[in-house]
Amino acid sequence: MKQYRVGIAGYGVVGRRRHQFINQNSLLNVVSVCDVTLAEGKLEREDVRVYTDYQKMIREEKLDILFVCLTNDVAAHATILGLKNGCHVFCEKPPGRNLQEVSEVIKNENLNPHLKLKYGFNHRYHDSVREALKIVNSGEYGKIINIRGVYGKSNIVSVENGWRANREIAGGGILLDQGIHMVDLIRLFAGEIDEIKSYVSNSYWNLEVEDNAFALMKSNSGVIIQFQSTATEWRHRFNLQINLEKGTLVLSGILSGSKSYGQETLTIYPQDIQSGGNPKTETVNYLEDNSWRDEINEFAKCVNENIPVQTGSSSDAYETLKLVYRIYFEDTEWRNKFNIKVE
Repeated sequence: MKQYRVGIAGYGVVGRRRHQFINQNSLLNVVSVCDVTLAEGKLEREDVRVYTDYQKMIREEKLDILFVCLTNDVAAHATILGLKNGCHVFCEKPPGRNLQEVSEVIKNENLNPHLKLKYGFNHRYHDSVREALKIVNSGEYGKIINIRGVYGKSNIVSVENGWRANREIAGGGILLDQGIHMVDLIRLFAGEIDEIKSYVSNSYWNLEVEDNAFALMKSNSGVIIQFQSTATEWRHRFNLQINLEKGTLVLSGILSGSKSYGQETLTIYPQDIQSGGNPKTETVNYLEDNSWRDEINEFAKCVNENIPVQTGSSSDAYETLKLVYRIYFEDTEWRNKFNIKVE
């Protein structure tokens, strides 16, 4: 059985977590990692070479697969370099700081059609999301009427000195960093968006990136969406409510490494006018997060069997990032302040 030589560029929390699940796939073998905080040599207890420069790692290691877990300012560059050096690439979200960077990635992808490129939008792989999508697609509860979503943190991670609060490195704030996951789910359930009204602000943390983004959107199929991405929730929160013609699905909490978003549940309740607004509900609890494992396994299968990437393709990532930037753009004050462009 062929094993693919894997390198991980960026070995912080996400890179280490990716390594954990890569090791569970027999097709993949991590041979090198890279991070500026590490000393060159070997990883303790593993025969894995350590680099401090991702460019040097990519050029020297003759990798089959590159996982990009770097800061946003170099994610697109590392992805392009991986493609140019013959690597299949898995890159974390966001795909870049802006649409121009991702367009450049896609140009290079098109020059290397034999290589696979996938982006890490692991929320699609959570069991609650998969089950909700299955129910929606079954038609049992009719068509979607509207969606309400809130995804929030108690602050912007490492507000005072973290790179996520630095616009030059991050490209944006809470919406680009975390809210992009729910933007991706909105596209998954509602389809592409036709109209947007938005307010974007940094009025509490007073940083050069947003701490709140509010959007009222309408999809091409007529679904109305209310959405807030926030760093002033004062507790971690994930809630996505999908109202259909014959019932409602509520995704609440999401399993994560921090365990701070609460129990992941899917609550289902039918339209029942006779209940006086208190219908019988069914709640499913999810106790295990298999999203990272399943996402990596799917990518490995695409590489090994030469199957096109479906979930998390470059076009998917581009459209999700474009929707983030359309939310920025539709607030005229934010657009003018930071010279936001969509095309």
